[in-house]
Amino acid sequence: MSTNIWSRWLRDNHPRGLGFSHRSGWFAFAEDQSRRPLRRLSMAELSKLGEEEREDYDECRRVWNVNMPVIRTHQLTAVVSVLDQVMYSNARDGGRIKGGVAIDAPPGLGKTTIAATYARRFHRRQIRRLGERTSAGHQRVPVVFVSLAANMTLKSLNRQIVEFYGHPAIEKLTAAKLASLATEYVGRCETGLIVVDDLHFVDFRHRMGVEVSNHLKWLANELPVTFLYTGVGLASKAFFNEGMTGEGAAMAQTARRTTLCPVEPFTITTDAGARAWSDVLAAIEQHIILADARAGMLTDHAELMFERTQGHIASLVSLVDRCCFMAINGGAESITPAMIRSTALDNAAARATA
Repeated sequence: MSTNIWSRWLRDNHPRGLGFSHRSGWFAFAEDQSRRPLRRLSMAELSKLGEEEREDYDECRRVWNVNMPVIRTHQLTAVVSVLDQVMYSNARDGGRIKGGVAIDAPPGLGKTTIAATYARRFHRRQIRRLGERTSAGHQRVPVVFVSLAANMTLKSLNRQIVEFYGHPAIEKLTAAKLASLATEYVGRCETGLIVVDDLHFVDFRHRMGVEVSNHLKWLANELPVTFLYTGVGLASKAFFNEGMTGEGAAMAQTARRTTLCPVEPFTITTDAGARAWSDVLAAIEQHIILADARAGMLTDHAELMFERTQGHIASLVSLVDRCCFMAINGGAESITPAMIRSTALDNAAARATA
């Protein structure tokens, strides 16, 4: 087994594969420290590496390059500002209703990343201020993160909440018992924020969607928690009017209790938009580790990068990841305009570019 410094770096900074939908995965994300910095080698230093060392170093760079830190874009800053305003009410006593936030935007604009970044900050602050255990001695779980799937029902929603806390044998539990356990765990672990990701999988115009909507309202009434939703086209799914139309829609409580936070793609049609786009590219440049990387290898081609991604952060990240692979695999060790033009794109970006 190789014992060079690069294989040791990999052992300490390997990819973290746990998801957010279980307590262990969420805690690993929320409490994990940043990766130890990886040294950038020059072209001359690269040429001196043995075969195994070079293989391990390239793997280190792969792990490093594709795991960019969250960039504080103007979209993230705007949503965090609204979240902070709504979360200010989190200090209300349990009998008083707390507002919620819905991040609603097309795919690929970083909704889940924004929600997870905010929830991570909330988690850390609660642990720091209140401790790892509740006054009753239970583990404090400040955040529950629930990722929905197609055909979500009331029972499956409660099941995912209970599953997050790690309750065993949930397969045998009835819908009523799952609902009871969900509220019990939220109270016992003093959870303050519940993130419901991909809420668009619930169609609130149908019976099951109405049941989910009513249950979410009931949880908000019963528990001292703030709900943070993410989804695509939530208004068209009738989330805010709870599936009602006409005069009934005006009576929907969700619309009064939930603050909408849209997320827009980048634009370069204004000076401010162009600067914001260049700032994001510059931040990515500083993170990338290539032997012949240079300042401007992305920002000098900002218009081309925008043309290929249409300002969608998910498409941008994929494009940069693939360019890094080409730069390392082909030996160029820098990102060139030719790579930017020829790198395969995700389907949405490719169709918009065609």
